Amino acid sequence: MDTQLREQAKQSVRERVASLGEVALDLSHRIHAHPELAFEEHSASAALAGVLDQHGFTVTRGVADLPTALVGSAGGGELVVGLCAEYDALPEIGHACGHNVITAAAALAGMALAPSADSLGLTVKVFGTPAEERGGGKIIMLGRGVFDGVHAALMVHPTPHDMVRPTIAAHCGLDVEFFGETPPAMAPEQGRNAGAAATLLEVAVGLLRQSIRSTDRLAGYVRSAGTASNVMPKYAALSFSLRSATDERLAELIGQVRRCAEGAALATGTDVEIREHTRYGALRHHAGMGEYYRTNAERLGRVFPPVGAQDAERSASTDFGDVSARIPAIHPLVGIDAQGASNHQAAFTAYCAGPEGDRAVLDAGTALALTIVDIATDPDLRDELMAARP
Repeated sequence: MDTQLREQAKQSVRERVASLGEVALDLSHRIHAHPELAFEEHSASAALAGVLDQHGFTVTRGVADLPTALVGSAGGGELVVGLCAEYDALPEIGHACGHNVITAAAALAGMALAPSADSLGLTVKVFGTPAEERGGGKIIMLGRGVFDGVHAALMVHPTPHDMVRPTIAAHCGLDVEFFGETPPAMAPEQGRNAGAAATLLEVAVGLLRQSIRSTDRLAGYVRSAGTASNVMPKYAALSFSLRSATDERLAELIGQVRRCAEGAALATGTDVEIREHTRYGALRHHAGMGEYYRTNAERLGRVFPPVGAQDAERSASTDFGDVSARIPAIHPLVGIDAQGASNHQAAFTAYCAGPEGDRAVLDAGTALALTIVDIATDPDLRDELMAARP
């Protein structure tokens, strides 16, 4: 290990963070002020591209045939490290998941590393990835080769508490549609009630919950099931969100819900169509990179509470899980004290651009950059990553 090179690079990172912190915070606030939904993040992606372009990155826009996806690259070293930024918002409640913080932290880490990249033998890439909330932009980018040649991938995500290895579950969205027939008003026996099929499916899924695992999550709602009490509905639609601790268990849970839908259709004589969307894999954490992140974050004053059984069972999902299945990765959480509010709650939105959100940008961006310096100067870890993706 070249201790002198490591310390010089870390000092450079700290100096760059001090000089570019306001640039990153301005980026965070701009994205937060103009929330955009999946695949519509034109303002956010342009803002990220502009910042990277101004600070030593070669930026390619519209990668993977996605107008709001981009890659910024700095340095020409053999070890290729990727920082993922995501910037889509939620309907009605804006950046209640803090994606503005994610993007700004990734940009800050990249900009802090850029001057040292060549001396560290690094190529630093910042990936602007659309549609994490619904659409799986990273999965599309993976499939179209955008992540080819990357040896390690890193990102952070804001939540109420710091955590190095959060439980990130496999996820699948299911859309279910029933098609029946509206009968004449005086002959209901001639109809096929799609609304009744929707009701049966809800009951079946409710009963299914008593036999699923404690680490499974199953939620859904009715999108359409009729328009009048005296008109038998010929169409009904429902959407479900399924989560499980592993990809294998998720496949089993999908099969169980499918059978519930097929049974409801059989009972009512309706036809059913079941479509999967937004299927994300469970996240795999790289232990060595995670411990470097912990050490660097703790030196910045971050505190990682002990992980209890309840914390281990709580789960979210992200398309970064699919990245981690292909590339060694970390996805630590950076805490924002939102006075009891949490992700996907309207009350969390304001905190993501307030003092706590700003601190999360600066701390996470710094910790990510310092962690990449550690990776680059740890010969065993570097060799491991290089060997994994020749």
